[in-house]
Amino acid sequence: MKKDFSTKHYASRTHEKMKDVLMDPLAHGPDIHYHMVRGGSDQRNITIWEPGLVGKEYIKTYGHYHVGKLNETYWPIFGEGIVLVQKRATDQNGNPIDDEIDEVYAIHVFPGDNIYIPPEWGHLVANISKTYFATVDDSPVNFDEANPVSFPGHADYEAVRKMQGFCYYIIEEHGKPALVKNIKYKKIPDIKIINASEYPLQK
Repeated sequence: MKKDFSTKHYASRTHEKMKDVLMDPLAHGPDIHYHMVRGGSDQRNITIWEPGLVGKEYIKTYGHYHVGKLNETYWPIFGEGIVLVQKRATDQNGNPIDDEIDEVYAIHVFPGDNIYIPPEWGHLVANISKTYFATVDDSPVNFDEANPVSFPGHADYEAVRKMQGFCYYIIEEHGKPALVKNIKYKKIPDIKIINASEYPLQK
């Protein structure tokens, strides 16, 4: 008989859990920043972001790096957002250096776009809409893990927590999205927000 994982499909990311990666951890925000519905290994996942700001920063996902050779694709289905993807530098032994970023892209996305995340790259997504923002993705989830929906085992969240987020914060400035460097990083390439058609890492 097939296992019933229906109680594990949903998780929310609360404001309290997001404080570790916010530009301003003392800023007020909604009780829940975003909602996750996980499909497991044979169905896709759905993420829904609440609209609004935490201080000047748009509501975003926690962000993580994939463990191993896992890739992922995001498909926006409602609203508009910015996907931030970054790749860490590595030392002589090939180990990632958490505070040095070799490449980073900020992609403005709409329904109909798709964004490919290569293995070993980190990613987060921010909602810049006045409404909620929703995406579908194909990241696999193993429901037999202890916390598969909120913090799945294939994702490294600790490296992001240690740096208080990604190398850029996505903020609202004069009513539009802008990028602010995270000063905890030693090395950050200069970038601008681009459209999905300009993103060079697509398959």
